[in-house]
Amino acid sequence: MRWDSLFDDLESQLERELTAEELDLQAEDERLRLARLGLRDRLLAMAGDPVVLQVGSERHRVRVADVGRDWAAVDGEGPPAWSGIVPLGVLDAVGVSAALARSSLAGAEAGHPSLMERLGFAFVLRDLCRRRRFVRIETDNAVLAGTIDRVGRDHLDLALHPPDAPRRESAVTEVRLVPLERIRLVRLA
Repeated sequence: MRWDSLFDDLESQLERELTAEELDLQAEDERLRLARLGLRDRLLAMAGDPVVLQVGSERHRVRVADVGRDWAAVDGEGPPAWSGIVPLGVLDAVGVSAALARSSLAGAEAGHPSLMERLGFAFVLRDLCRRRRFVRIETDNAVLAGTIDRVGRDHLDLALHPPDAPRRESAVTEVRLVPLERIRLVRLA
């Protein structure tokens, strides 16, 4: 009888130690998963939910529509409503509710990157150039409006013209070369 009690006690201790070790391993796995989780992953998990993007002294209340390698497509909550592209590198902070912050920790699962994940900011700008979209480009010190003529490795050429006039040579008042790293927001008209 005493042996049964001793073995039961040993079995109970071993089970507690194995459970504690398993919990420690799960906690370490979770810490490693969170260490690999990027801002891009968190924003993608928040797609469709309201967030506040802090860019310098400006705060933009938006809903994230999609996220690329280094940019996010957003829909601004108006009035007036607007759509735009924000380079992730210019974000000073992203304001979210505590519940949304927790739910975004689920993040994207590891796997093969989607096409969207591989598209960079310059690629999106080149697409806007090809489509001849009128845009408003915000930098720290200026808001420039016009049509993107070309996109280089580290800059773009923006033909400035009135928003109600199509991009024609006669309507262009000036062409500005804008470094990509200075762009804070591209609003689509």
